[in-house]
Amino acid sequence: MSATTTRKSPAPGAANAAASTPMTRMTALARAELTLLGRNKGTLFAALFVPLVLPFSVRSAAQEMDLAEAGLTTGTLVLPAAIGFSLLFAVYSALVGVFVVRREELVLKRLRTGELRDAEILSGSAMPAVLSGLLQSLLLAAGCFALLDLSAPSAPHLAVLGLLLGLVMCAALAAVTASFTRTGESAQVTPLPFMFVSMLGSGMFVPLELLPDKLASFCELLPLTPVITLVRGGWTGDLTAYEALGAVASAVAWTVVAVFAVRRWFRWEPRR
Repeated sequence: MSATTTRKSPAPGAANAAASTPMTRMTALARAELTLLGRNKGTLFAALFVPLVLPFSVRSAAQEMDLAEAGLTTGTLVLPAAIGFSLLFAVYSALVGVFVVRREELVLKRLRTGELRDAEILSGSAMPAVLSGLLQSLLLAAGCFALLDLSAPSAPHLAVLGLLLGLVMCAALAAVTASFTRTGESAQVTPLPFMFVSMLGSGMFVPLELLPDKLASFCELLPLTPVITLVRGGWTGDLTAYEALGAVASAVAWTVVAVFAVRRWFRWEPRR
């Protein structure tokens, strides 16, 4: 007498449900967002080409500064600035527009009715811009290394940590800015104050060491300053452990504040 084993067939859609994970859902959303981003020529130009041009302005300005007084060279001024430009244009500014336009087109509202959670929607939408910012920063670092006679970084872990913290922070700050931006047209304006303040006060154009003490102390509190400090310190090796920990703590604090603000004020439906 033989025994037979009966297997139940999986319910329709069970295999898809089992295969659906936060990462697969965010990856699918990121692919769709990348397609939409590729159709926006203005955003692509600002995100991909402007950060490649601005470092030349920093290099010209560096010739008028006494960088030796701050213990810097043209390379150690231009490289962090180039990465800062990439974070501001390729990640922060681009994502403000993405979040606002997708909200006004009801895309975010429709996504919330499916499997995606709120954090997955924002992370998946931000993924293409964050990856483009990362790749662009690596490209700019390679270009500065080749053209400006930079030596190898003395503390590469600090530079990598600063870049990663900057990517996360700028994505979170973009969502915060999008929360108070009404239309896609105004999304071209609302990022400008943070961008200008960061470029002028975070050590990108003028090192903090060359600023008056009181002004430098204020600029140290700006969100992007610890990122620039870590990237520059990774190359120069001049940061003490206390200074590095302070920069990391400041960057993490700004990121936590930004995430809290997103959870509190981010809008998923069009602003009327």
